Amino acid sequence: MSRFSFNQITAKHWELEDLVAGLTEAGVDKVALWREPVQEYGLERSAALVRDAGLSVTTLCRSGFFQLDGWFDDNRRAIDETAALGAPVLVLVSGGLPEGSKDIAGARAHVADAIAQLVPHAAAAGVTLAIEPLHPMYAADRCVINTWDQAMAIAEQHPAAHVGVTVDTYHLWWDDTVLPKIEAAGDRIAIYQLADWNTPLPAGVLTGRGLPGAGCVDMAAFHAAVEKAGYTGPIEVEVMNEELWQRPGREILADTIAGYRSI
Repeated sequence: MSRFSFNQITAKHWELEDLVAGLTEAGVDKVALWREPVQEYGLERSAALVRDAGLSVTTLCRSGFFQLDGWFDDNRRAIDETAALGAPVLVLVSGGLPEGSKDIAGARAHVADAIAQLVPHAAAAGVTLAIEPLHPMYAADRCVINTWDQAMAIAEQHPAAHVGVTVDTYHLWWDDTVLPKIEAAGDRIAIYQLADWNTPLPAGVLTGRGLPGAGCVDMAAFHAAVEKAGYTGPIEVEVMNEELWQRPGREILADTIAGYRSI
């Protein structure tokens, strides 16, 4: 439990003050925050709230979406928000194809160029950019970076302290080549996230994740791979699930902890 971090999206409708109180009561000292609820509550207020509760923020989720107008300024703001919260890592979801485009190779090249433009600002702020490869079913509309190799090819153009890769079990479990690559990744692993793969997937597929141990992902194999890589950082549970979201926050947290401990 010393490495457990509760990702805010897992209890999407839990108000931030109640979330912080619930984590404190449960003895959890790490949390991953999301930009939208932080902005709603207020950046400075959010930073003070978690700091006064003795919580450390493991990541800020999320930025990227480089196909959108205004991506540069928005991502710079996200870097500043991450630093203000005291979080070491900003998770990047790279975005899908530009509207009307079928040029996925061009979109991937743009992601690499965009990240290169952001690195100086991130380095100055002391923030690591964590490229998250998403499952290929999200390539068109959400993230054109879909494999470990694609993410690493971008990350390796920069120092590991500035650009790393997110290990998310939900997005990578299907790839039969990924475990030895994770083992060899060393300090390129910026954050490790857990979510299980449940079927059938819901309409829209975004909210099909399950708590650890509820689906078909071999979590033990991922644990072994990240440990062999030398990763000793926090382990976030990040689950997007409509049915789960309808439950009280403290119940969600309790079941999340139980799932985390079971694997």
